[in-house]
Amino acid sequence: MLRRVRDRIDREYAQPLDVEALARGAHMSAGHLSREFRKAYGESPYGYVMTRRIERAMALLRRGDLSVTDVCFAVGCQSLGTFSTRFTELVGMPPSTYRREAAESVAGIPSCVAKQVTRPVRNREAPAVEPQLA
Repeated sequence: MLRRVRDRIDREYAQPLDVEALARGAHMSAGHLSREFRKAYGESPYGYVMTRRIERAMALLRRGDLSVTDVCFAVGCQSLGTFSTRFTELVGMPPSTYRREAAESVAGIPSCVAKQVTRPVRNREAPAVEPQLA
């Protein structure tokens, strides 16, 4: 049952998904689904949805033809602020900075390899960058 929930998230990440709807589809309560999902996959269903959205957003930002706002809504996020905050937590930089730097960092790398190299960190936040003192 949990694999079906995860597969649904993978397929429908850009749709409005919440834990209640996912739980109804799995014939479970929201609390039970959250506990079991975390036990099986190491993160909450909401966290998994956001990770999927951020992974897709990274691919769209690497293309460079969409604005950050367009990418935010294309991956199913309703709030630019929440999207930017979660993106920064997982990737370690704001989406606008990632968009600017991504084109340079993956130039000449096949997209299938770039996807693996740039995959966001799961289950923990991106390491904090220490300020450089000059």
